[in-house]
Amino acid sequence: MRSTSPVCILGLAVAVFMAAHAAAREESCANPVTVTAACRGASDTHHGVDYDHCVRSLSTDPRSGDAAGIHDWAILATKLAIDHAASTESKISDLAELESMESDPKKSARYEHCLERYGGAADLLRDALDNLQAGVYGKALEQLMASLGASESCEDAWKGADKGSVPVAAHDREYGRMAHIAVGFTHAAA
Repeated sequence: MRSTSPVCILGLAVAVFMAAHAAAREESCANPVTVTAACRGASDTHHGVDYDHCVRSLSTDPRSGDAAGIHDWAILATKLAIDHAASTESKISDLAELESMESDPKKSARYEHCLERYGGAADLLRDALDNLQAGVYGKALEQLMASLGASESCEDAWKGADKGSVPVAAHDREYGRMAHIAVGFTHAAA
C-alpha cells in the first residue's frame, strides 16, 4: 500500500481552498450587490444602520466601484470605520495637546481614556479586516462588535463635564455609525 505524503495532502488542501474561494468570488460577481441593496439589507437587520447615511457614505467613496458583493461591502465599510477611528483618535490627540495648557487633570484623564479606547478600536478593526479578507466572518463580527464600545465609552467619560458635551462628538458619532454599517454587512456576509 502506498502512503500519501504530507506535501501532497497540503497541496490538495490548498487547491480545494483556492477553488472554493474562486467559486465564491465568481458567485459574487455573477450576483452583484448594489450599495442600495446592501444598505437596505443591513438597515433592515441591524438597528444601528441608517439606510440613507449608509448609501451616502459608501456611494461617495471612490473604492465603492470595486465592490461586487456583500463581502466587498463589508470590507469597504470596515476600512471606512478604520479611517474614522484613526481620524477621531487624531482629533482627540490634537485637542488634548491644545488644551494641555489648562492643566485640568480631569480633562486630561478624559482625553487619555478616549485615546485608549479609539486606539484599541482601530486595532480591533484592523484585525477584523484581516479576518474579513480571510473569510473568517464569525471572528470578524466579534471584533467589529467589540470596537463599537469606543464611542460610547468616550462619551461616558465626558458625562458630568462642565459643558456636558464631548469635544469630538461629531467624529465620535460618525465613527459609531460606520462601525455599525460594517457590523451589518459582516453579519449579512457570514
